[in-house]
Amino acid sequence: MNEKVRCLIIGSGPAGYTAAIYASRANLSPVLYEGMEPGGQLTTTTEVENFPGYPTGITGPELMEDLRKQAERFGADIRFGAATSTDLSSIPYKVVIDGEKTIEADTIIISTGATAKYLGLADEKKYAGSGVSACATCDGFFYRKKVVAVVGGGDTACEEAVYLANLASKVFVIVRKKKLRASKIMQERMLTNPKIDVLFEHETLGLTGDGVVQGADLIKRKGQEDEQKIHIDIDGFFLAIGHKPNSDIFKPWIDTDEVGYIKTIPGTPRTNLKGIFAAGDVADPHYRQAITAAGTGCQAAIEAERYLSENNF
Repeated sequence: MNEKVRCLIIGSGPAGYTAAIYASRANLSPVLYEGMEPGGQLTTTTEVENFPGYPTGITGPELMEDLRKQAERFGADIRFGAATSTDLSSIPYKVVIDGEKTIEADTIIISTGATAKYLGLADEKKYAGSGVSACATCDGFFYRKKVVAVVGGGDTACEEAVYLANLASKVFVIVRKKKLRASKIMQERMLTNPKIDVLFEHETLGLTGDGVVQGADLIKRKGQEDEQKIHIDIDGFFLAIGHKPNSDIFKPWIDTDEVGYIKTIPGTPRTNLKGIFAAGDVADPHYRQAITAAGTGCQAAIEAERYLSENNF
């Protein structure tokens, strides 16, 4: 069963919902499919204090519900379902939803986001939103004058550790290997910070705490003769081992970088294909904030309207 639409938005979250708001107000009659996680990553965040317009803060799910309602108010057709495959070889572009229904679209806005990588510990889910975070910029404020740990050995881990050191009283950096993967300048910046203690050759076994994270159990030199288990008292546990952009189904057609982030023309949401735009974290390896995602969602909708108008769709 096929359905033809003018503007298809794939993925929800700040980028998708904002694109839907702008596309609806431009009379593009957008259809938005929310994906496997309606509302995106913010639905797993308890408190959002840095989104403009909410001076006392708001929970992630509430913020996403507000954006969703605003898009629906202007007529966006928001549906539950996930894009499972694509054929972007010709216009109209074809996107299969849930392996069954094919949507033919004149223009597409990709806002499928990126998924933070986790260690795979059961405790990460247990304490999600209660001490476990994958975004220091988002949640670091809540750990002022507290003790936190960062997991990772690359540039992101170093950057987040330095950022947290400006807020927390102490930062442990848990590194599985004997050395850091980060660039020399980022290593130096972190290693010379007196508030940061790097634990090389350590792995996390689990987290402890009554309802919230209060400590972490680690193992040093796992599997070696001098293997040693230790415990550290912490208030927050930050994952900084990377993100995976949700771009796999677009890769045969859309240009991506080596990690999988969709490449866009600098300063725009345009991809290498005419009429296809990327917004939010799926095309943003640097900022990954709700407000920047919303901004690119706005850009993508404006570009989509101009594209449809200039090409007489």
